[in-house]
Amino acid sequence: MENKVNSGASVKPTIGISKMSSSQKTILGLQHMFAMFGATVLVPILVNGYFHGEGLSVQTTLVCAGVGTLLFHAITKGNVPAFLGSSFAFLGGFAAIAELSQGRFSNMSYGEKLPYACGGIVVAGLLYFILAALFKAVGVKKVMRFLPPVVTGPMIICIGLNLAPSAIANCSVNWPLALIAAGIVVVCNIWGKGMIKIIPILIGVVASYLIALAMQAMGFTNADGSAIIDAAAIGSSSWFGLPPIMFAKFDISAILVMAPIAIATMMEHIGDISAISATVGENFVEKPGLHRTLIGDGLATALAGFVGGPANTTYGENTGVLALSKVYDPAVIRLAACYAIVLGFIPKLSSVFGTMPTAIIGGISLVLYGMISAIGIRNLVENHVDLTIPRNLVVLAAIMVVGLGFTSGVTFTVGGTPITLTSLALAAIVGIVLNALFPGKDYDFGAHPEGDVNNGVSFNDEIIKKMHDQE
Repeated sequence: MENKVNSGASVKPTIGISKMSSSQKTILGLQHMFAMFGATVLVPILVNGYFHGEGLSVQTTLVCAGVGTLLFHAITKGNVPAFLGSSFAFLGGFAAIAELSQGRFSNMSYGEKLPYACGGIVVAGLLYFILAALFKAVGVKKVMRFLPPVVTGPMIICIGLNLAPSAIANCSVNWPLALIAAGIVVVCNIWGKGMIKIIPILIGVVASYLIALAMQAMGFTNADGSAIIDAAAIGSSSWFGLPPIMFAKFDISAILVMAPIAIATMMEHIGDISAISATVGENFVEKPGLHRTLIGDGLATALAGFVGGPANTTYGENTGVLALSKVYDPAVIRLAACYAIVLGFIPKLSSVFGTMPTAIIGGISLVLYGMISAIGIRNLVENHVDLTIPRNLVVLAAIMVVGLGFTSGVTFTVGGTPITLTSLALAAIVGIVLNALFPGKDYDFGAHPEGDVNNGVSFNDEIIKKMHDQE
């Protein structure tokens, strides 16, 4: 097995693509699909609550996630192993538009308001093109000097830790089952051999699901007394059904609610690409470049909104799978995207996957989210970030406090319209500003090439070539 670091070349999976059988790639794709499934379908479920049952479709959401991921891979030349799932950042916008009662919205039903929320998502996605143009015009090297490891490292840590509460909440539904799922993943990853070591998530999901079936048969229930597995929806679901399409509509009020959220998601996007770069050991920031990844993310979001789906975003869950399996082949992610599309046309199969106990999702997430934060810590260590220097300590501390402290973000009003910046977006802004303002920046690109590459910000091809030769 090999995993070489390079600058801009195609991704080197742990098991070379030529050595991977079709069945192996099929299984690895399923693992990524399971990782994204719970969070991706949760977004339309929550939006349906805001719109009193007249919200987004789970089928459409799955298809948009799959198509959006494939579109992202096409734009990024198939080099970035990222999966795009439903974004939670826009939930506040959906909730706000559901309650709009002025102007044209005064006599609308909840279902009639929904297309205007999706129209706002279309505009939000198109805003990505503006930032992408800035990166292309100014150059990645100049822009990324405002994002050294002392900024991106804690941002990546915050991405994982911000997800942690949802993992704990899911685990609390049934802690014994959650710990069994997490334990299986850890055992397979540490002591497993061959394929077992590469697909610990999938093994954890399948094995713990079988255990859940056995527990239910023996009369065990969740902590609140509910059934561990609720299969009622399977019987009422059909085997085939076209995902409902709802074309977006546009109104300035809805646009002003949804579009500014793109500021937050674009900042999160930079952190996510840094996390993927750090995990894979590839310089995705420079090649294919942030301008391409931003366009891919923005176009996927705009397309999803146009046909009645939620906004898309790069998924930390799948980054965690990359870190755990150490298989970085983007083709595996594209297989997961195809599976998501197929599921969108098979309601019964979607319902079967939907019976996955919440506690199992929580147990798996305990491992995945921790892996993301560990990647951020690794960036700080490998780049030799000196935390005895006050300015470095202040920048890191500010990012961590803001990123973890503002759990609900910050909401302010512009022209009578509430706008919310998430905690991660605030942390990114604070980190970038403090790093630019405080004197004594001690980070030199190229001084620690391994750290640079793992942070996705190395621009010294000669040093990277030497690293290749050494390997």
